[in-house]
Amino acid sequence: MASSEVEVIQYLVDTRRLWPAATKTSDLETEASRPLSLLTQDERTRVLKYYFVADAKMALASHLLKHWVVSKYCGVPWWETKLSADTNGKPVFRDSAGRQPVVFNVSHQAGLVALVAVHGYDAANAGDSSKVGIGVDIVCVNERQQRDHRMIRTDGWPKFVDMHADVFGRSEAAYLKTGLVALPAYAALQTEEERRDYKLRAFYTLWCLREAYVKMTGEALLAEWLGDLIFRSFEPPRPGVAFAQSKDDDPKQIIRKHDVIFKGGKVDDANICIRSLGPDYMTCTAVRTPERKGDALGWELGPFEFLTVDEIVAHGESTSA
Repeated sequence: MASSEVEVIQYLVDTRRLWPAATKTSDLETEASRPLSLLTQDERTRVLKYYFVADAKMALASHLLKHWVVSKYCGVPWWETKLSADTNGKPVFRDSAGRQPVVFNVSHQAGLVALVAVHGYDAANAGDSSKVGIGVDIVCVNERQQRDHRMIRTDGWPKFVDMHADVFGRSEAAYLKTGLVALPAYAALQTEEERRDYKLRAFYTLWCLREAYVKMTGEALLAEWLGDLIFRSFEPPRPGVAFAQSKDDDPKQIIRKHDVIFKGGKVDDANICIRSLGPDYMTCTAVRTPERKGDALGWELGPFEFLTVDEIVAHGESTSA
């Protein structure tokens, strides 16, 4: 039986301006010593192995978020938030009875780290949430803008799509190449640059939708069935203005209804929400409860909130005393 106390948790951490004096990854050992001290030795080692400091910052925030969500929502002291891997290699937290009171997923791109979690699902089993599938993705449409535009100008849009077609569904590449032009939003565009930007936004929309969905299933992006997953007639959410998400956002910045096909059948058990974050980012959350599909379909996937590393560290240190 599902709990009426289910919490859907969505947070973002912006690492782009953190620790400005850290110009190389090894500098984090002094500049970010407090947050690093809240990681296990293995986690610290993995963070400090990154060549680019920007990647190391995102990895650090990702590890912190996972411990934070377990500690805060399960009432567990920081050093008791021991994470292990499930059969697909995803990190999970199990309590002393083997239950998963909170399930979570993280994603990072272009300096931002996103966390989605569900807490307290199965009231009949002490809030065990292990039967919830959950996935998140975040994309930045302009992170590689100069490269993407150059490739499109040089080789053309169809070739750009074909370069990535092996990770899309069987008809999705064709839709990107020829179907977008039929959308009213595309028809209203005036310049070739606007049309290129719209196509790229649609491309990254599809990427974001697929990654969140695949992560929700618990399988890797190299799953054999990737070609059998198809998002039909999708369009990108309208770019936002403010670098934030709120319940008052323009409805056209948020897309909740999707035509998803898997192995020829319509997917009717996944709650998927993709929404803009400012003009350049998009987040996508995907959740499902396979044994009672109506449960997840009824959850509101609202806006992400920003959380600071200082807030995470303060919580970690206060529960470590």
